[in-house]
Amino acid sequence: MPVLQSQESITTTDGVQLAATRFRSEADAHSAILVAGATAVPQGFYRRFAQSAAERGFETLTLDYRGTGQSRPASLRGYRMDFTDWARRDMDAAIDALNPDARPVFLVGHSYGGMAFGLVPRPDRIRGMYGFGIGTGWDGFIPGAERWRVRAVWNLVGPALTVTHGYLPWSRVMSGEDLPSDIFWQWRRWCSRRFGLLDDPTLPEAREEYARVTTPMVLANATDDLWAQPAARDAIMTGYTSAPWRTADIDVSTRGIGAVGHMGYFRERAVPLWDDVFRVFDELRREPAPR
Repeated sequence: MPVLQSQESITTTDGVQLAATRFRSEADAHSAILVAGATAVPQGFYRRFAQSAAERGFETLTLDYRGTGQSRPASLRGYRMDFTDWARRDMDAAIDALNPDARPVFLVGHSYGGMAFGLVPRPDRIRGMYGFGIGTGWDGFIPGAERWRVRAVWNLVGPALTVTHGYLPWSRVMSGEDLPSDIFWQWRRWCSRRFGLLDDPTLPEAREEYARVTTPMVLANATDDLWAQPAARDAIMTGYTSAPWRTADIDVSTRGIGAVGHMGYFRERAVPLWDDVFRVFDELRREPAPR
């Protein structure tokens, strides 16, 4: 069935305009999905997944968070924001754009998009969340030589480039989008703590916010995802004390989809993983809506 794709602008509660893309089939959608992406990953990376979801009857929305992709300002130098804005304001506005009062709305979170779900206002609007590659980001969970490479980024390369340029030219360090300087410094602080943002002294309310979430969740992490090992996922999930959740460790040696790493969850060969998502969401949408 053909999938219709339309570009649109979403306005947040603080007046920021976000670039978004809506995917829908010609048939009426039975429910909707918000794809909440990873840090420094543009929305176009999730296009194939969004098209597949639309073919399955889920109207799907992708977006670029403020300060990134098509939502970035003319210059990142001096651009001020908070890392929590992506969840508290941007994801919040995107959920409203999917009309949660009229139909079930689900969330697929990749890395940041799943990890920060607990910061979203009114999480009860989301019927179910499926997270890929989420974790606290603490480098103590990162194995082998990758740990030392990450430490070099946080402590040497990243600070030097951010101070020099007035923003983080992430495209020069790793693959991905350049980032506002505020994002780098907060991201670095979160990743220096075993429980990530849950242990950030500037966010004393974080654990209370996570504890109010009652949305059912599935958290899938690949065994070869060096940035989000199962232990890193389990650490952030300590915040969700009121929500039913379960894990799904993806054994890349037996799943038959090749290497996954931190980005392969949304590459074309990962279609079997997407089928898992749709199966879970189909089950949840058929259940009576919580009161």
